[in-house]
Amino acid sequence: MRDMVEIGMGRTARRTYELDDVDIVPSRRTRSSKQVSLAWQLDAYRFDIPLVTHPTDALVSPELAVELGRLGGLGVINGEGLWARHADVAARIDQLVEVAEKEGTEAAVALLQELHAAPMQPDLLAAAVAQVRSAGVTVSVRVSPQNARTLTPALVQAGIDLLVVHGTIISAEHVSGADETGGEPLNLKTFIAELDVPVVAGGVSDHRTALHLMRTGAAGVIVGYGSTPGATTTGEVLGIGVPMATAIADAAAARRDYLDETGGRYVHVIADGDIVSSGQLAKAIACGADAAMLGVPLALAQEAPGRGWYWPSAAAHPSVPRGALLKFAEQEERPGLRQLLYGPSNDPWGSMNLVGGLRRSMAKAGYCELKEFQRVGLSVRA
Repeated sequence: MRDMVEIGMGRTARRTYELDDVDIVPSRRTRSSKQVSLAWQLDAYRFDIPLVTHPTDALVSPELAVELGRLGGLGVINGEGLWARHADVAARIDQLVEVAEKEGTEAAVALLQELHAAPMQPDLLAAAVAQVRSAGVTVSVRVSPQNARTLTPALVQAGIDLLVVHGTIISAEHVSGADETGGEPLNLKTFIAELDVPVVAGGVSDHRTALHLMRTGAAGVIVGYGSTPGATTTGEVLGIGVPMATAIADAAAARRDYLDETGGRYVHVIADGDIVSSGQLAKAIACGADAAMLGVPLALAQEAPGRGWYWPSAAAHPSVPRGALLKFAEQEERPGLRQLLYGPSNDPWGSMNLVGGLRRSMAKAGYCELKEFQRVGLSVRA
């Protein structure tokens, strides 16, 4: 039963929970962390760790996508970002960082908008896809619902393995709207059925929307919009927030309902938001996620093109930007991606050795598999 509270005369609201509002409660024998498997499979593609990148240019270059793929995760290139618009992306990011350091966030966001106003060049994006594909790892690219119909044919031809249709908040109603080019409306169910590659779609924030997207044939549904305190300003700009613990649990319930409805079709739930430590990663899985889409934690990596700076993909929106550029590490302080994921770590707050932290949490609770860990006990803080 939903916990409803009265916020004023004749007006009620649902009580919801963030990841920091809940705790994992071990209630069975412990295990050695060496017995824990973090492997999961999305359609035909198997991954050793349940980590996906938020599709922002601050994180994902072709080089980082390759390295993360070799380390067992999935890098998602922003198909409408800098790698699709500029041949000299490294120089453009250097320029962006310099403006952020000398002139501040507003000037940097204005420059980011200017850089994204350059026309998309399919050849550049195809070259980025080819670079990742030639390394033998899974290739994934993000497109917005508005531009999915226009961009996807070239991406499929270039050889992508997974398509991510990603917006701040999308729903079955939203993705049925006319695209930005003035063409025919995008029917996501028809769109997915006609593709030869699996599609992950999101973000969503509740059971009903998640179930609607599952019914389109999506292989995975993204919960949240990559919220990060200070870096993501969707709450300030739109007044919209996603309580991640509740939203993940709602989407997991939709997954169960859809599994029963279809007689066995499993749709993966991917959490995207408010995960900056290994403990929050473990809580997201415990609430029902199959994997997590990470932003800020990976911005610390030496391989991340943002030079220790982070901004969400929504920060470049041409008229309503919903993100700021934040610096999270100095160049000399940034660990390599392997160390960030697998350790060793000297950080007591869980920002490094993310995989090791998740593995240890599962072991302390006595679980060997990710799907089993979704049944672990949880408590709510008063």
